[in-house]
Amino acid sequence: MSRVVQMTRNAEPTQPLQGGHSLCQGCGIPTIVRGVLTSIETPVVVVSATGCLEVATTRYPGTAWNVPWMHVAFENAAAVASGVESAHRALVRRGELPDEPITFVVFAGDGGTYDIGLQALSGALERGHRFLYVCYDNQAYMNTGVQRSGATPRFASTTTAPPGLLSHGKQQERKDITAIAAAHHVSYVAQAAGCHWHDLSTKVRRATSGSGPSFVNVLADCPLGWRHEARIGVRVSQLAVETRFWPLYEVVNGQTRLTYQPREYVPIIEWLKLQGRFRHLLTPEAAADVEAIQQRIDDDWDALLRRCAA
Repeated sequence: MSRVVQMTRNAEPTQPLQGGHSLCQGCGIPTIVRGVLTSIETPVVVVSATGCLEVATTRYPGTAWNVPWMHVAFENAAAVASGVESAHRALVRRGELPDEPITFVVFAGDGGTYDIGLQALSGALERGHRFLYVCYDNQAYMNTGVQRSGATPRFASTTTAPPGLLSHGKQQERKDITAIAAAHHVSYVAQAAGCHWHDLSTKVRRATSGSGPSFVNVLADCPLGWRHEARIGVRVSQLAVETRFWPLYEVVNGQTRLTYQPREYVPIIEWLKLQGRFRHLLTPEAAADVEAIQQRIDDDWDALLRRCAA
């Protein structure tokens, strides 16, 4: 059993993130957080950017966290983790702390990763601080009202990019933050999904076994922002992977490897039609937009396979 899973007086294990939080029914974030932290063998220190996770787990006067945890702003989670990691190394060198392994973990949403916190993340990766950065990617600023982010897919409807007569939702393609992280030449970068928990756990163990920074981008289902019933959240996430919209892969020392191969070709319309944020695309007038989404997915998948074969 992971050492981060603390024990009660009755020797019963407790989760690093326990119940009592106010995350929405069906939210993918708590599954991701627990999957990440229980896959790490060492004690952990968590740095949490402002966002759904932070707001819903630390309502005054309580907390759902059973590990050392620090709340920081949207923009500086990676910078704070860099400082905490550097301070720990300095105190160990001075003999003021025991030389025992500790894993520093950052949790931040796509708003705090793709957009507001990108500069701090880039700097921390480039400097080589030893920490694991986990982006729980629910593809919009869900905490503040479902506004578009750099992670929002093209043509998705948000409160700041609604569909109308002149546009069908967000007009821009989403950033490829996983590729951006890999471009920093760090030892480990991966893309994962909470519905593939074993794949996520394996990637976390690999990410935390190295000597430098690592980055894992995890698809986090959001029934509120994606506008579907909470009970089908796992199915929606699985379809994101099966349609190849969200491929599961890792980049280890610059070498790309696919970690899951869908068994058959599933068209993207099967994923889109389950979500209210794409409802405006389910009309004959929007057929060209759906074709454009499909073409982008097919092109990106082919490019990923070429990188894996290189």
